[in-house]
Order: sequence, then C-alpha cells, then structure tokens
Amino acid sequence: MPHDSIVLLGVNHKTTPLEVREKIALSGGYDEPLASLASVDGLNEYYLLSTCNRVEVLFATGDPERTKGRVLDMLFGDTVTAEDANHYVYCYEDEEAVRHLLMVAASLDSMIVGEAQILGQLKEAYRYAAQKRTCGLILNRLLRKSFSVAKRVRTETRIGSNAVSISYAAVELSRKIFGQLQGKAVMLVGAGEMAELAAEHLVGQGVSDVVVANRTLERAVKLARRFNGRAVSLEELVGQLAAVDIIISSTGSPGLILNKDEVKSVMRERRNQPLFFIDIAVPRDLDPGINDLDNVYLYDIDDLQSVVEMNKAERDVEAVKAERIVAEEALKFKCWLDNMEVTPTIIALRKEAEHICRAELDKTFGRLKNISPGDRRAIEKMADSIVSKILYHPMQFLKGGNTRLDRCEKINTVRNLFRLDDDNGPIREP
Repeated sequence: MPHDSIVLLGVNHKTTPLEVREKIALSGGYDEPLASLASVDGLNEYYLLSTCNRVEVLFATGDPERTKGRVLDMLFGDTVTAEDANHYVYCYEDEEAVRHLLMVAASLDSMIVGEAQILGQLKEAYRYAAQKRTCGLILNRLLRKSFSVAKRVRTETRIGSNAVSISYAAVELSRKIFGQLQGKAVMLVGAGEMAELAAEHLVGQGVSDVVVANRTLERAVKLARRFNGRAVSLEELVGQLAAVDIIISSTGSPGLILNKDEVKSVMRERRNQPLFFIDIAVPRDLDPGINDLDNVYLYDIDDLQSVVEMNKAERDVEAVKAERIVAEEALKFKCWLDNMEVTPTIIALRKEAEHICRAELDKTFGRLKNISPGDRRAIEKMADSIVSKILYHPMQFLKGGNTRLDRCEKINTVRNLFRLDDDNGPIREP
C-alpha cells in the first residue's frame, strides 16, 4: 500500500508580512496548538514549529487536499480570508516537503543563513510532539533525519563560521587580535543595542570583566548588572583604559569623545599591551588617529560592514555545499520511504515462498523415513537457497527503479503474479 503523503504548510519572514503572521491562531507554547491539531480529521501524524520568523505544520495524511484546508482553518481561524491565507502560505508535498524541512534544519532558509538557533528550536518543538505522541513512524524518522543533516552541514562546511552581523563581526576581529578571549576585559562606552549585542557575544567567548561607561549612570548600572560587571561615569573613560582590553563605543555623541593623545598616554601605563577599539557610533566617537599608535587597533562601522559583506560571500559559497548535502540526504530518505512502501509485499512474497517450501519439505521427509539428521539439514539448506534464488529477481524488480512501471504498478504486478491478495492464496499444487 502507498504510504501517507507528507505535507508541510507554513508562513515565514520571506513570504508573509508580520501583521499576517501575528494573526495565526497560536497561543504561547505548544500545548494548545498541538491539542487543536489533534482535532483535525485526516492527520495521521503531525508536528508544529513556531518561532518569531516562521510557523510550520508538518503532517502525514492519506487525503492531502482535504486535510490542508482543515489545517489552514485551524491556523488562521476567521482572522484571515481563505484567499489571503492561500496567498501567503507555502505548501510542499512529499519530496518538496522533505527538502524544505532539511533546508530549514540546516539554516539555509533562515533570515541569517548559517545561524545555529533554528536547530535548537526544531529540537524543542520535537520534544513537545514526542511528549504528545503526535509523530509516528514517518515523521519520527524524518525529523531525526533533519537533525543529522544539520549536524553534517555544520561538520562538513564552514557555513556557520563567518560573522554576518555587525555585533558578531566585532567578536571575530577581537579573536584575531587576541586569540583566546578568556580573561580579557571589555568596556562598553554608551549603552546602545549593538554594543550590548557585541558584549553578549564577547562574554559568550570567555571575556571575564565588563565595564559600562555612560552619561546616565542609572542606565550604566542596569546594563552592567546584566553582565555581572561594574558601571562608571563617562568622565572616567580615560582612567579606565588601563584596565581593559576591548572598548566598544556607541554613544551618539555629536563629536569625538576620545582623542589620540589621551590613548597614547594610557599606552605608556599599559606598557604597550594591545588595546582594541570598536567604534560603531555614527557620527564616530573615536579619533581615527588612534589607529596610528603601536599595538592599538581601531575599527569603525564601515570596517565591520566590510567584514560582514566578505563573510556573507563566503557563506554563500558554503551554502552551495550545504544544499548538495541536503539533496543527498533527501534522496536517502526517499529511498527509505520507497522501501517502506514495498516492504509489506516483500514480506508477503517471502512468507508465501517459505510456506510452499516448508510444505514440500514436510511431504518429502514424510516419504524418507530413514533420513539422517545431517541429510535433513542439507536438504533444508538447499531448499532455502532455491527459494532465495527464485525470489531474487522479483525482489530486485520491486526495489529497483530501472523499469517503466511506477512503484504501485510494480507492487500490483508482483501481488497479482504470485496471487498474494487471492482469498485462497497462491496455488500450492501443480
């Protein structure tokens, strides 16, 4: 029998504006939407992924056309017309659905290609589905396949190794200058969002001390507390340079807040230990002449943007390799599905052949009263070998793809030829 169709319905940041995505009838968490899907007729297996950028329902069904409409009704309710829903929702079936899921898991369909967060989100959604037992044989196999594909892409390509955001580009440059960041200290000058993101990345890479300098001390204290750091006033900026290694500046000041001579005096106190400045303010906070000092490195927003653009180009090259891996693994899954479809016929065919063989052996042994145990085993072994050789070509016919018949036609041919569906079974006597 043919396996259920695999269907994937979804909306994401590429296809659907935020005001429409917000109307999808999902409340917080997975419990309620999974319970709603349980009431949809025709879903034999189902799985739901919900993130800030996408909502996707993956399901197996014997009646895809009718079931798709029911799932759409569950997702949107009365908030979006059927016409609008069909306009914004993408729908993939079978091989296309498999490929899309693998692309998502490999982070090839993300807003930032190569980001690692999506795999964790997929696994979290799968944990909820597993707890509710909504996935069966097909989706369990497919989702586990998606996890292994993501791991293979990370292992065999460098798709996640290049910074494609300003904040992470700052961290990448810091590593190039200092090597390991463990034990280094960072100072945030100003409390802008981009500097805060860079600090998060730096702390994640092992930076041990965070200092926040800001005009508003209350804001500095609040941000410093987040990183278990300390707050200082902006007037203390120069005095703090001796104790830090990395400075990220984003004050929004109309003019420069630090000049070359101030840094030069600090370098004598630092005994020329490297000092790394990242100026992501527009207009710039830091004197460009600072970069002329020995062991002082200054990068501005344009420098970081250049790093990002270069890394995006490198990621695009790695994405080609990743898509080839996805194509390979999707083909492997298709082969598994195909084999699953013919398995019942293979089992039935072998069972019938063995049944005939056993009946003929019993008749033969009944006539050979004085046969020794050794001869009996030899005859049984020979009979098993004959069955295997007779079945070899029918089995290859079922499994192979080198005929003009589709799989259903091949299955029906074998079942009719060997009368596997006959109420009386195969003819056992010539």
